[in-house]
Amino acid sequence: MPFFVHLIFAKFFIMKNIIIVIIFLLQFVGVMAQNSTENFDSNYREDQFYFGLTYNSFTNTPENFNQTGFSPGLKVGFIRDFPINLQRDIAIGIGLGYAFNSYSGNIKISTTSSDVYNYEIVSNNSFQKNRFSHQSIEIPIEFRWRTSTAETYKFWRVYAGFKASYIFASSYVYQNEEVSAQLKNIDLNNWQYGLTLSLGYNNWNGFVYYGLNPVFNDAAINQNSLDTKSFKIGLMFYFL
Repeated sequence: MPFFVHLIFAKFFIMKNIIIVIIFLLQFVGVMAQNSTENFDSNYREDQFYFGLTYNSFTNTPENFNQTGFSPGLKVGFIRDFPINLQRDIAIGIGLGYAFNSYSGNIKISTTSSDVYNYEIVSNNSFQKNRFSHQSIEIPIEFRWRTSTAETYKFWRVYAGFKASYIFASSYVYQNEEVSAQLKNIDLNNWQYGLTLSLGYNNWNGFVYYGLNPVFNDAAINQNSLDTKSFKIGLMFYFL
């Protein structure tokens, strides 16, 4: 009988110690989890405003095309940052902004009385001005990686994404010694979309945009489709 009593007390002692160890481990894990959560600001977001300057050019250009003069672009907007990991250094960004873009080259645009647009390649020496510009609302979507924290203000970033733009106003200017012509709301593809990449350190970030659809709407030169697409390279600045 004493043997069974000792056995019962031994089992009770073992179970008691096991329970104490389990309780200790649970408390330790809870403290570690709390400390881990406290190390990261659950409200921290990054790079919510942007401002960019670009040099605009083309891909898929027609034969004998030449870009003339400086073709600038400007963009400004807001991107909502949605971190997707605990450290909040990986995120999805979805935004809304305004952009102005200008292009200079030797593609001359004219219209007939029936509002049909004609396109032709002209000599660089035949004009003083030959450019078109447009204003658009843009919708950037970015996959974002950075080395930032809530306390770090200088860090590396790589933001790759997709951007759609809706052109709401456009104009064209052609001028030489004899003729000066202006057109409003020229026949561009209202929706422009392409791939984007921003990368850099601190305030200075390189930016590239590669257009995926033609700039002009159903255009042709000498019965050859004008599938010219936009290509932009420049600088992007992000702010909280």
